[in-house]
Amino acid sequence: MSILIDENTKVVVQGITGREGTFHSRQMLAYGTNIVAGVTPGKGGRKVEGIPVLNGVKDAVDIYGANASCIFVPPPFAPDAMLEATDAGLDVIVCITEGIPTLDMIRTAHFIRKRGAVLIGPNTPGIISPGKTKVGIMPGHIHKQGGIGVISRSGTLTYEVVDQLTRAGLGQSTCVGIGGDQIVGTSFIDHLRWFKEDRETNGVVLIGEIGGTAEEEAAEYIEEKFNKPAMAFIAGQTAPPGRRMGHAGAIISGGKGKAEDKINALKSHGITVVLNLGQLGKTALQVFKDSRESLVRN
Repeated sequence: MSILIDENTKVVVQGITGREGTFHSRQMLAYGTNIVAGVTPGKGGRKVEGIPVLNGVKDAVDIYGANASCIFVPPPFAPDAMLEATDAGLDVIVCITEGIPTLDMIRTAHFIRKRGAVLIGPNTPGIISPGKTKVGIMPGHIHKQGGIGVISRSGTLTYEVVDQLTRAGLGQSTCVGIGGDQIVGTSFIDHLRWFKEDRETNGVVLIGEIGGTAEEEAAEYIEEKFNKPAMAFIAGQTAPPGRRMGHAGAIISGGKGKAEDKINALKSHGITVVLNLGQLGKTALQVFKDSRESLVRN
């Protein structure tokens, strides 16, 4: 199985006529994603890679049964794109856009949560269920279908971790980038809950980074309520004190959010933390030994 998306997901691409929207729609189609429509206001009636372009998301839902969105819209217009997708009744909204003003995202994320939709991002590489579908910009060829869930705050590190898992023979059930901005739609805990209920996910890898307290909160949840093996890597171990690094969410404030704090918190809750990224695949073989044996048997 997988979480949130699978081969039956019907995707609408908002901003499909833009350069990024067109390019990544082509990549998603090549992977097997079922893109039923694209949306660019005022450009309805066109086709991009054979995909019908509509003027609004509601049309994609009414005509083609779309239930997920992938957004490639510039920052000033991305909040409205997310709100439109929510208003149209989509279940999953993936916003690739980065640089959206924080105040706009506070209002937008609150509205989406209130309506019960799932927002992944913004500033995310998206989500992929290997062998089934991908919604976003993750490189499909490095993924392998299997039983390890991956939750990450960093797009590039996601690719490195997935590549190591695949080379170690550990396939993935679903890989999701929750986004690197200060305000994102879902947390580590949200996805841990979904992975907990997914009977074919046998373990989870968390990829965290400095800033905030999301990893510390996830560590508590894993010890108290998550019944599957978990391991983690925290980026930013050598970050200079007092300097913001990388994503907008990678801000250390009030003495909290340092890599050391997160690593200690994870370890104190019994979670294996990889300090050297180059050793992640090797370590995963030990942590997920039972999962790998199950995959081999199957």
